[in-house]
Formats: sequence, structure tokens, C-alpha cells
Amino acid sequence: MEAAQAVGSVPILEAMGIRVVEARPGFAAADLPPEPNVNHSGVTYAGSLFSVAEMLGGVLSLVTFDFDPASGGELAGFVPIVKESTIRFRRPALGVVRASASLSDDEIARVRRDALATGKGEFVLEATLTDEQGEVVASTVGTYQVRRFG
Repeated sequence: MEAAQAVGSVPILEAMGIRVVEARPGFAAADLPPEPNVNHSGVTYAGSLFSVAEMLGGVLSLVTFDFDPASGGELAGFVPIVKESTIRFRRPALGVVRASASLSDDEIARVRRDALATGKGEFVLEATLTDEQGEVVASTVGTYQVRRFG
């Protein structure tokens, strides 16, 4: 599954207008437009900020680990899941918000090894959300797994 397809496979993310702007092994970034994500105070809705950050764990996993059974992917039959996530709001967000997150090559290798050895590989992903001026509006810390499914 392509990273852009990941947004389309979750209808609420598509309805929010979230757009993956970069996805490569170890890195993912997505934009959240102001509409339809503005709350009653005229700033970006907290739930929308959380959603754009949380979905990065799935996007990053899809472009980093080979889950494709058709290509004989080493992690075919695995899926990415979120176990836990927290968000810290730093300032009101206006305009387009960009969320980004990355994993180091060493961490990717460890997750892959653990998944192949035990059926699950867990990782912590920190995401940063910035406004159009580059100011940090929120940050998240999530625990994710790539896990054998089925």
C-alpha cells in the first residue's frame, strides 16, 4: 500500500483533507488544512491535530517495512498498529499544519529484527506539528507496533 493510499483507506482522514507530503523509509510528513478542521474558537481542532500526528506511525511503517505478500515482503502478514499516544498542545494552530516524524536506521533494523523473531516489533515515534510560520503547535509521543496479523 502506498503512503497516500493509507489516508484514503481511513475515510475520516480523507474527509479531514490530510495529505501525505513526504514518505520515505524512516520519515513521513503530512499536511492538515484549516478547513474543515477549525473549531468554535477559529483555531485548528485538537482532535484533528492528534489525528494527523497519530496516522504518521502507519504511513511511516508502510514505506519503511515491506508488508506486501505479492512481492514476498519480509514482513508480509504484518500490520502497523498504535498502542498508545499522547499529545502536548503548545499554542493555538492557524492555517496549514505540518506533522512530521522519523525513525533512525538503527531503530528500523531493531524493529525489523524483533518483528521477525517474535511476531511483533515495537517502536516509539515522536511527531512534531508546526504551523505555516514554522512554530511548534503540538508534539506527540506514540508507541506503535508492526505485528503479525492473522
